[in-house]
Amino acid sequence: MAAWAAAIQPAAADPRPAIAIPTAPAAPVSQYRINAGDELDIFVWGEERMQRLVRVQPDGTFSFPLAGTIRATGRTGTDIAAEIRERISVNYRSGSPDVTVSVRDATGMRFYVVGKVRTPGSYTSGAAINILQALSMAGGAAEFADLRHAVIMRQTPAGQIVEPVQLMKILKGARALDAGSLAQPLPMLLSGDVLVVP
Repeated sequence: MAAWAAAIQPAAADPRPAIAIPTAPAAPVSQYRINAGDELDIFVWGEERMQRLVRVQPDGTFSFPLAGTIRATGRTGTDIAAEIRERISVNYRSGSPDVTVSVRDATGMRFYVVGKVRTPGSYTSGAAINILQALSMAGGAAEFADLRHAVIMRQTPAGQIVEPVQLMKILKGARALDAGSLAQPLPMLLSGDVLVVP
């Protein structure tokens, strides 16, 4: 009976104070940005005639019925769907139709890794990619690679720019980086970028 009574007694409170474990903030999700050459699936719900497979032209645009010419490069599928919805909504009496835009083939996202890496060359990616992921796709750094002086070369409307990147610090891991959120996020590659590892 005493054992049964002890079993139903509430457990004594732990005298030690509870330790709050900090949680890292959720990292923002990098949405894929459309490039020239990408194939897009566009669907207007309830209108099977409005389903289209389009390829983004070299000038960064494509045409869609009732919406005309849409600028696509550098934008997300969500942005493009919202613009199509707004443009064609004038043709509907019962409110704006639902429009979805998805990337079927991301051949337009092409980047290059050259220099002292195991497999230099051109690569394609169906999602936004950072410099560490690009280096991994190229097989990693080769022997005697100078990771301190790696750069991204990028063509912009104003001309070609060179952006130094901190590959050495990143690859040292915990020896060079503090735990928690990165003070500066890893640089993301854009279509046409060249990662140079001397």
